[in-house]
Amino acid sequence: MFIFPGQGSQYRGMGTDLIKKSDSVKQLYNKASSVLGYDIAKLSFKDVKDEINLTKYTQPVLMTHQIACFKYFSEVVGCDINPMLLAGHSLGEYTALVVSGSINFEEGLALVSKRGELMGKYGSGSMLALPFEREAAANIIDQSNCEIATVNQLKQTVVGGSDEDIQKLEEMLKSEFPKKRTVKLKTEGAFHTSLMNKAAEEFKGHLSQITFKEMNAPVLSNFSSEMHKIDGSDTAELLYNQLFKPVDWLGCMQTAANMKVDCVIEFGGGLGDGSEPNEKRPNLEGITKKNFRAFQNEATYFPAINTSTIEDTAKIVS
Repeated sequence: MFIFPGQGSQYRGMGTDLIKKSDSVKQLYNKASSVLGYDIAKLSFKDVKDEINLTKYTQPVLMTHQIACFKYFSEVVGCDINPMLLAGHSLGEYTALVVSGSINFEEGLALVSKRGELMGKYGSGSMLALPFEREAAANIIDQSNCEIATVNQLKQTVVGGSDEDIQKLEEMLKSEFPKKRTVKLKTEGAFHTSLMNKAAEEFKGHLSQITFKEMNAPVLSNFSSEMHKIDGSDTAELLYNQLFKPVDWLGCMQTAANMKVDCVIEFGGGLGDGSEPNEKRPNLEGITKKNFRAFQNEATYFPAINTSTIEDTAKIVS
């Protein structure tokens, strides 16, 4: 299975190592700049205006980097490797659709650019990660105006709500569960909740203009946790729902485990304090391994997020 991370895995300098080694990556960044109308290489590599964490830029930056990693990986391997399954976390689902052949890179990039723009424009509220299972989290927030936004793993559920409601929830949790650690996410709004309704309604019109083609590999839906129809006939509706309803990443991993996936490769993004691409670690590694263990389906995990990890992984799988 190939997987692609979402927001939070962006950093200044991403892609600088790839573009030095691959002419096709250089062409990809040039193509992306033409589609977007701004220099995405300059934004990704230098970020002189400190814009990479703004949602309208984060999403196209991440997609371009993920596809660049995938391109370089394919070059190093020297042949096409066809996965049995594709999945992406939130924004990453769009990259998965590009890799599947359902949409081309230009279409995917235009979609995530508009998606990010609308999420930033209409975004309000905050998101808070809780160390509880979904049902327990739902019971905890039952008396608040907060909502389930993302289910990452068995004991990690993200909730969203207005800034005031999230603050009240934080205070309540500190009082009632003093040993439990919550994490406030750095987002421009309560993504994947009803606070994204306006963005979703406007984005629906853009989705309707895209013809989603037959996929060369199945793609998991964050919304349903099942596969998109292979002919792409339900993809627009699934992506529309994904914007203002919870991301069920745990459910996606359950589906993958049920299919006996035994090897996972993560493309793009990176976390960690180091400033260089080769100092970064993968975004989804921890939760992916924990989820597969929880479902008693051990899978070998490989990162492909910079030149060194891509080259190492390519040697192993080719």
